[in-house]
Amino acid sequence: MSRIYGTLSGAIAVAFAVCGTAHADQFVMIGSAEPLTGENAHLGKDNENGARLAVEDINAEGLMIGGRKITLVLDSIDDQADPRIATEVAQKLVDDKVVAVVGDMNSGTTIPASKVYSDAGIVQISPSASNPTYTLQGYKTAYRVVATDAQQGPALASYAGRGMKVKTVAIVDDSTAYGQGLSNEFESTAKSLGLKVLSHDATNDKAVDFRAILTKIKGENPDAIMYGGMDATGGPFAKQAKQLGLRAKIMGGDGVCTEKLSDLAGNAIDNFVCSEVGTALEKMPGGKLFRTKYEQRFHQPIQYTAPMAFDAVHVIVAAMKRANSTEPEKILAAMSHTDYAGVTGEIKFDAKGDLKQGVVSLYRYDAGKKTLIDIVKM
Repeated sequence: MSRIYGTLSGAIAVAFAVCGTAHADQFVMIGSAEPLTGENAHLGKDNENGARLAVEDINAEGLMIGGRKITLVLDSIDDQADPRIATEVAQKLVDDKVVAVVGDMNSGTTIPASKVYSDAGIVQISPSASNPTYTLQGYKTAYRVVATDAQQGPALASYAGRGMKVKTVAIVDDSTAYGQGLSNEFESTAKSLGLKVLSHDATNDKAVDFRAILTKIKGENPDAIMYGGMDATGGPFAKQAKQLGLRAKIMGGDGVCTEKLSDLAGNAIDNFVCSEVGTALEKMPGGKLFRTKYEQRFHQPIQYTAPMAFDAVHVIVAAMKRANSTEPEKILAAMSHTDYAGVTGEIKFDAKGDLKQGVVSLYRYDAGKKTLIDIVKM
């Protein structure tokens, strides 16, 4: 497991090098779990970068809790977007004595990891897991700073019917908790709106060849295809659909709705409509400044989750301040009183740990450029 877990000593070493032992009374670790290798690594790194930027900003400003100077350390571990590894990572973060965790990124890893954090009494804030199941398990430790698929799926289906005038749709999901959950929510709302669902097929999140499914769908001749999955498979899916001559618009959720999708989908990108479970970066209260800071620090564009991960760290620190403690159980007790004005907007949680007011943003791609269509407040 050293390949997965060998990050903590490096994080502490960096903290000592930057801060020096003479300048901090206490080092406090915040966990970060996301895929840092594999097809989702670009999204995972974006997630980690957002959390890291928050930690660096807070340390630069100075943090005092309980009369002691606190230096935050980000303990970041690769969950490889694998549910089994995610539980091992969660246990490792618990053993590392983190006080709270930003993660996981994917619903399929966030949900199994959540039991480990619940058993340990450690706050888990996912910046992007949208499957409703995550906060329906009854765990008092589970929070998220995005809307859910119970909001995203209906927003996509509603736009398909009312905005795109779609009458018939085919659905394909990648067999993950995220892809299935989003697709099922889309299907339920589509049917309630009178759209005809011609088929619902499943692939997997490692697939590279979709021609068999797409050839079948071509015979059905739908107005649109809803794809529940990530950009690493959604891009090739759209590209192969175009190569086979399908006329249908391709739709997808936040997993595909990234800056990298243009490269992955090639000349099929202008046929894509997608959504994000959050406010568009350009419409976020702190979006413009955050983009500037992020690009100056990391020399690359934001993919998607960085602003939410950034806010998640600040929400944790705000709970520390209210509790006047870095003890996990006291941070947890303070979380329900969250009222934080972040980069992404106002963050308040309901009794389940979901945002009190979720937002879904809809996009198309014009000449390969991601362009905001609408913002739906749920």
